[in-house]
Amino acid sequence: MKIQAQPLFTKLLSEMGPQGWWPARNHWEIILGAILVQNTNWRNVARSLNQLELATNLEPQKIAVLPLADLQAYIRPSGFYINKSRAIQTIFQWLATYDFALETVKAAYGSQLRNQLLTIRGIGDETADVLLVYVFKEVTFIADKYAQKLFTRIYGQPFTSYRQLKKSVLLPATFTNEQAQEFHGLIVEFGKCYLKKEAAWQSSFLTDFDPTPSILS
Repeated sequence: MKIQAQPLFTKLLSEMGPQGWWPARNHWEIILGAILVQNTNWRNVARSLNQLELATNLEPQKIAVLPLADLQAYIRPSGFYINKSRAIQTIFQWLATYDFALETVKAAYGSQLRNQLLTIRGIGDETADVLLVYVFKEVTFIADKYAQKLFTRIYGQPFTSYRQLKKSVLLPATFTNEQAQEFHGLIVEFGKCYLKKEAAWQSSFLTDFDPTPSILS
């Protein structure tokens, strides 16, 4: 099944309005948050980010040279702190080789940037796509758990893996980076409000959404 994303995006945006995602003050906080949020909730991430901010002011040069033991102590509230600390250290040290110039990194790898991100320990499909959209200003679909639940509900086919859903969703050729960010934010906020309980879903504005025009054979 192939699904045109535009109808759903239009419906979500018209009902919910702009969401202004990702919740962060700069690119470095986005990178940290994308790694820290793996397998935990944002409340725990916020605690870790607060401790990192006190220690480094979230300056990438300082994060890159943090002793691993200190980094692990700061991010412990987010869980899996050993693996996450290694991922953070690796990606910030990698960015340091480009003097933290994100446009230089993007230019160096071009269409292979996603593949390069996936070579970094602790960076999987979802985290790579989050970084592409929110840090490197690319256009791609983030097929996270909320998206999998939502598309399963609407299109009547179980989407149970990240790659399965990502391959199925077609963004418009004219989609901008701002729209890619907005689409992800809308899905996350919708998921928080309507996908946790059956009664909430039944009360949502998408229960009467007609998916037929967006399904391609």
